[in-house]
Parts: sequence; C-alpha cells; structure tokens
Amino acid sequence: MLTKSKEQVFDIKWWCCPASWRSTLVNTAWCLLGCSIGDIGTILYFQITGVDWPVLAIMGLAIVNGLLTSILLETLILMRSLAFASAIKTAAGMSLISMLGMEVAMNLTDFMITGGAVITWRVLPYILLAGFITPLPYNYWRLKALGVACH
Repeated sequence: MLTKSKEQVFDIKWWCCPASWRSTLVNTAWCLLGCSIGDIGTILYFQITGVDWPVLAIMGLAIVNGLLTSILLETLILMRSLAFASAIKTAAGMSLISMLGMEVAMNLTDFMITGGAVITWRVLPYILLAGFITPLPYNYWRLKALGVACH
C-alpha cells in the first residue's frame, strides 16, 4: 500500500509547485557551474596540451574533477555561514547521485556528438543543457519529498 507521500509523487499537481521548481532550477544551476569547471577544464587541458590519453580515461578523470570542483564551490559558498569543517562536510553530503547524473549526461553528450573528450563552442551548449536537465526531476523530488536541496 502506498503512503500518502508516495501517492503524491504520482500526482501531477505535486510536480507543479512554482516555488519548488524555482529553487530546484537555481540549485541545479549552481551544481552545473561547479561540475562544469572541473569537467570541461579537464577535457580542455588534454585538448590543448595534446597529452595522449585514451578518451574514456580523460572522460573518467573529467567526471571525478567535476565532482571535486562542485564540492569545492559548494564549500566556498557555505563558508559564508558555516565554519570550514561544517561547510566541507555539508558540501560532501550533497547529492552525489545528482552530480554523478549530471556528469555522466555531460560526458555522454560530448561522446555522442564529438566522439568524446572534445570541447568546442558548437558542442558546449548541448553538453551544458544535458547536464542541467538530467538531474532536475531528481533534485525536485528530493527538495519536495525530503526537504533537502542538492545545493
């Protein structure tokens, strides 16, 4: 038997809260900024320097760096109101599911368009759009059902 909370998730009205969507969009944009810095920066480094690594290794490193820069950015933001130890603990406890989904979507989009580990002005909007849209439903659900924001 479904609880009331689970039943609400399947109700279209539950998904139509402008305040929750607004918060979800802002939080996801911050997450995208943090993830993009490390992810795109890593790919650009290999692209510019010509270091000869396998595409999947570069993309794997880009995902790890994206997660790390997202946590770092969130730590810096949280340090405005928390001590460093609390800020980093909170940042590390943010939704890794959301960040990982974002990272995989960005790298998969890059791979499908360019063959992987190539950043151009033509592909960048698609990479960022995929990274932004992918975690939105999860981030909304997490905020609305659990009262926990991804960032």
